Amino acid sequence: MLKRFDHDLRLHADPSRVVVRPFHLAWQASGINKSRSERLVAEVLEMEDREAAKQLEAVLRDFEPRHWQTRRVFMTRFEEIDAQMEEPMGDIGDTKRQLIGAYFCHEYSYAAAAIMNPSVVPHWDQSGMPEGSCRFIMSLRTVGEGHISSVAFREGIATEDGELRLAPEPPFATATDTAQGEEEVPEGPVTVIRHRDSTLSGTVIFPITDAQRNGLEDLRLVQFTHEDGSTEWLGTYTAYSGREIQSELLRTRDWRHFDLKPIAGAASRNKGIALFPRKIGDHYMAIGRQDGENLFLLKSDSLERWDGGDKLLEPKYPWEFVQIGNCGSPIELDEGWLLLTHGVGAMRKYAIGAVLLDKDDPSKVIARADEPILTAANADREGYVPNVVYTCGAMRLGDTLFLPYGIADSSVAFAFVPIKQLLARLK
Repeated sequence: MLKRFDHDLRLHADPSRVVVRPFHLAWQASGINKSRSERLVAEVLEMEDREAAKQLEAVLRDFEPRHWQTRRVFMTRFEEIDAQMEEPMGDIGDTKRQLIGAYFCHEYSYAAAAIMNPSVVPHWDQSGMPEGSCRFIMSLRTVGEGHISSVAFREGIATEDGELRLAPEPPFATATDTAQGEEEVPEGPVTVIRHRDSTLSGTVIFPITDAQRNGLEDLRLVQFTHEDGSTEWLGTYTAYSGREIQSELLRTRDWRHFDLKPIAGAASRNKGIALFPRKIGDHYMAIGRQDGENLFLLKSDSLERWDGGDKLLEPKYPWEFVQIGNCGSPIELDEGWLLLTHGVGAMRKYAIGAVLLDKDDPSKVIARADEPILTAANADREGYVPNVVYTCGAMRLGDTLFLPYGIADSSVAFAFVPIKQLLARLK
């Protein structure tokens, strides 16, 4: 039997986690033009100074104790609005500046309904880490009002001996934002920026384009090494408009600027693309599920276009008869590429399995687990979506696999799995 260490730490949905988000009037409904923003600004500018001070005092009384640097957030938001006006507002005083900023913000509870489907990669800063320890970045799918999914982050330290510590979560979270105008709903590629004073553990990426309107789902992070030796962090995720899905690609080198780009090609119309962490031969490679049932190996000359693919795996065992999929990017070992999979069996019960692929030719399956390494029966089964265990990416820590995973779409747990024992289970 596979010996697995399950850490006591659990992360749960939390309605108290709120963030001040930019309130983009043009994004709330179709057909809204610039006059709406200008009218709102004009209403504040026409206020008597005493009334403006009274209104700002009421806003601060309600919200300043709940949020980080509220006045600065309002001032920053005002500067963004002022830059979009046909004529600068000039010297109107800090009170009206902050009040205008407040009208273009709103509070959102981003993790009130659910937290799930984590992914983990090495942190960019490994200074001071002893051997066997690694500072990491974990992404989380959080679900809030309107069942809209966003991406949150946590930083932490883990060791191959099973020790785990998360960096303190700041009391206030901040949302990334785009530098594009207020009256324009961004489309296509867009860059979002982490607030200059926010930690990564206090940052949330929300849907911003129309294609993302109903959620950013299941980010699969990978630390990617380019042919020139440079490092970039990539992540594939599903953008959901409320009607259609589209695979998109997150790219960052500094964890402050995040490029969000739609993926082109036939494979982009499906969920769950997971990138290999480097080129193999002359091609970028990925694992995807192109027919909703089987796993395919994808090849491309570009990280931003994925077509076709060759069938790699199909359901074989009872615990995966309904469908199989990947659980994040393949992990490079001396023995080959370790690919975590998920299977769905009777009563839509989820399980996590594993496959070993040839290092030089990943189309060759060396070995495969005939039994799950983790099932819903071995974890808490009740929650938002019962009988589900799922991960969007694990990480190697020496001889140990660090595996954060979602439970019933309601919480996140952490396991440490000896890699040699895991490989010994594959047939």
